[in-house]
Amino acid sequence: MNVFTGWRAALRIARRDALRAKGRSALVVAMIALPVLGVTAADITYRSSVPTRAEKLTSAMGAADALFRDPGMGGGPIEQMPDAESYQQADGEHGGASGRTAAQRTVPTDLKTALPEGARAITRQTVLSTLTTKYGITTTDVTELDTSDPLVSGMIKLVRGAYPKTDSDIVVNDAFLKSAGLHVGSHTTVRGVGKTFTITGAVEVPASLKDSFLYVRPGALIKPWQRAAAADHTITQPSPGDRSLFVKAAGTSGISWQDVLAANKHGVLVESRSVDLDPPPNSQVPMASHISGTGTSPGFKLTAALATVVAMAMLEIVLLAGPAFAVGARRSRRQLGLVGTCGGDRRHIRAVVLAGGAVLGGAGAVAGTAAGLALTVALRPVIEGWAGQRFGSIAIRPVDLVGIAAIGLVTGVLAALAPAVVAGRQPVVESLTGRRGVRRSSRVMPLLGTVAIVLGGAVAVVGGLKGRAVPVAVGSVVAELGVLACIPVIVGSLGRLGRFLPLALRDAARNRGRTAPAVAAVMAAVAGTVAVATYTASTQAEQAYNLHLSLPPGVVAINADTYSEHANPARALELARGLARRDLPVQGAPATISRVWAGSDCNKFSEAEAGACGSLTMPKPDANICPLQAPGGKDLAARLSPAGHKRLMNSPKCKDAEYAANYFGNESEIVVGDSAMLRVYAGLKDPAAARALAAGTPVLLNNAYTGPDGKVTLKAVHRYVAADKANRERHPGKARTTVSHLTVYRAADRYAATPGVRMIMPQATADRLGLHTGPVAAVYRTAHAPTDAEKQRFNDGMSQAGNGAYLWQNEKPDGDDTTMLILALFSGMVTLGAAAITTGLAKADAEADLTTLSAIGAPPGVRRTLSGFQCAVVAGTGVLLGTAAGAMPAVAVRLTDLKRALDQMRAHPMDSAYTPIVLPWETIGILAVAVPVLAGLLAAGFTRSRLVLARRAG
Repeated sequence: MNVFTGWRAALRIARRDALRAKGRSALVVAMIALPVLGVTAADITYRSSVPTRAEKLTSAMGAADALFRDPGMGGGPIEQMPDAESYQQADGEHGGASGRTAAQRTVPTDLKTALPEGARAITRQTVLSTLTTKYGITTTDVTELDTSDPLVSGMIKLVRGAYPKTDSDIVVNDAFLKSAGLHVGSHTTVRGVGKTFTITGAVEVPASLKDSFLYVRPGALIKPWQRAAAADHTITQPSPGDRSLFVKAAGTSGISWQDVLAANKHGVLVESRSVDLDPPPNSQVPMASHISGTGTSPGFKLTAALATVVAMAMLEIVLLAGPAFAVGARRSRRQLGLVGTCGGDRRHIRAVVLAGGAVLGGAGAVAGTAAGLALTVALRPVIEGWAGQRFGSIAIRPVDLVGIAAIGLVTGVLAALAPAVVAGRQPVVESLTGRRGVRRSSRVMPLLGTVAIVLGGAVAVVGGLKGRAVPVAVGSVVAELGVLACIPVIVGSLGRLGRFLPLALRDAARNRGRTAPAVAAVMAAVAGTVAVATYTASTQAEQAYNLHLSLPPGVVAINADTYSEHANPARALELARGLARRDLPVQGAPATISRVWAGSDCNKFSEAEAGACGSLTMPKPDANICPLQAPGGKDLAARLSPAGHKRLMNSPKCKDAEYAANYFGNESEIVVGDSAMLRVYAGLKDPAAARALAAGTPVLLNNAYTGPDGKVTLKAVHRYVAADKANRERHPGKARTTVSHLTVYRAADRYAATPGVRMIMPQATADRLGLHTGPVAAVYRTAHAPTDAEKQRFNDGMSQAGNGAYLWQNEKPDGDDTTMLILALFSGMVTLGAAAITTGLAKADAEADLTTLSAIGAPPGVRRTLSGFQCAVVAGTGVLLGTAAGAMPAVAVRLTDLKRALDQMRAHPMDSAYTPIVLPWETIGILAVAVPVLAGLLAAGFTRSRLVLARRAG
């Protein structure tokens, strides 16, 4: 009973002390609430951004019970899995679909024959169309769908305007409006059919905010287009794409698995809401007997990144709250001294400080949780825009929020533990007089800290190399605790620089009792940001390395049509060059690329007589086959380090081993060009290569195609098909095969990575070998990637000139990972907030020094300058230490990724094991400048210029 009575009194004292010092209490609550806010907001945002299965179904089929789709198998029976993500033709026992011909499989499936009795359905069909915009023209899918029907509710949302009411109305989403420069009320015309639509409304597809979507009424585009094409043979027939039905069952039970099996017999693929949410057992799924591993779902696996983030977040809360209670205990030491004079012992003094931790920690946990929820709701539109999809709802997991708040409360009490022990040891006389006494720094803690840094770092690295999550998290936390133990010594060493730098350094070293906790708090916040930023930068570098580019960076190509019978590539490219100078951000003169072929032109005659036209190949010598694809490739991959595997994959032997790009009409990637081709496309500015090309010597970009004699072998089959009447008359008789051994100029090995080109041949050499050539593309260097408006203007010009060429450029890589974006956003917010609040607490603890300065006549400017520099020193030191502490867990987590990549590479030798570790120097630079400057300016700005007389003790 006495124990509870004592704690009740301690809680009452702590509550009254918190209300008495409202400003300091608010800072303490804010310090605890800030990391709780960040973790809460990140948790809610992540939970909300991952749609549930039911939400995914709504985004796919709206309010319908099922989606009936044409799988493109011509109506033959099929088998499917309950989720409709896997399907195949049925075997002979299930209807003999395997015997259907290719022509039969191209026949559209009649979806309505598979509908259950009494079901209602609406159709959806897309067609690729070219539409006019404010800037020119653009090509995109237009979907025929009754968007006002209740069945599509939830999949499409009307933002403004109205749904189409006539066949001349169209609704589009904001992504298309922004790209096309149009608005509700504008008109757009479908080129070819010549039909004009009025944009009556703007819609939103919650599952995809960045892609373009256009909707017209069923029958408004495809049928008029077909009628126009039938009447005028110059109009190309439309090419309808996805065909599907939104189905509503007659009853309330939805589309059953038996309904799905019945539809499969008609060759229809069905995605049923009720079946997907409650799938049948594998014994009732015919396709399940043909595949292994069905019906099992992998359990939750704690990854190294997640484990490290959780551990670092908990440690961060403790370190951020620690200085708050340390400052509070020192500001209340007179009151604690009075407790001692009234008969209280060290146990009671410690109880008062711990009770303060419980009171303020609880308030901070509740405030942080509530603020995190409010912040997520406020930032929801911004985060959804970055992620490219709407949240189904704000997903609040009470267990998560209670757990986060409990962690905030418990760690708040733990953060008050060290100040409580220090306050309990404080002599009563010193507490009453306000003297702090003189104490020597511990010599044991720095030694233990150094051991912890080395040991924790080793554990994290070993755990990363072995792919274990828990050792990575534990090692990272131990290492950061080691840095924490060394902070007093580090701060003390700053005093030695005081003779060269401002007085604030000596003040920080003299008052390391308040400086060290503040530095630790900033260090914890910065460490979290640096860890997230380092991991993000590293994964982005890995993705950029593995991204396959269609063209060299900074290059665009204008490709001519070489497939049409009446195409004139030379004329089309001549027109395109003028349009490019007018509409595109091109720099300098273009380079013209000509394709080269033997015999009949396969682009024009291969369909008429498949396999009968000529061929041109440049075989690679057997000695130069990529070792990873040769026998024993897996054994070689098992012996290679990641760096060795990367060097081998970037070597000429393996650089193009996976495929031939065939960008310019030749699978051997041989083109005809001049020195401009070397300079503009390949970026080869070697005068010797240009001279060799001018002298009639081909320039080889991939040296793996040279034989022991340094020459390349060119095999040409001169075969002319009957349909190629002009050439057939000049080259009668059987096919003729020639093998040539060409002397070449060998470029440096790094040019083997040039996309789509292995060798550049002079026109004179092609003529000498009896090969045919023709212009195929013009390539340019650009100042920047063409914008949507620039591309639409260029496409419009080419359309008016007959569509003889089209613009080709590298596709934009996928957007950043939403999870990493969320972590980066909230860790940066916590860093800046922690720096501001922590330095404010340090300034509050230094108020006595500022009062002394005023007492001896120092002007307000000196007080502000000293306060600003004090906080800048705290923040700057914390940033430097946090950078080092945050890099370690990121490196350890990347090592786990390396382990995974190595395992994948050894199973599949051609897969990349490149797992770089990239420090985000831009982020580190911003933190190193922004955080200290912000802390210094805030401290200087909030330092009072008016002299406040302090009461004398005693």
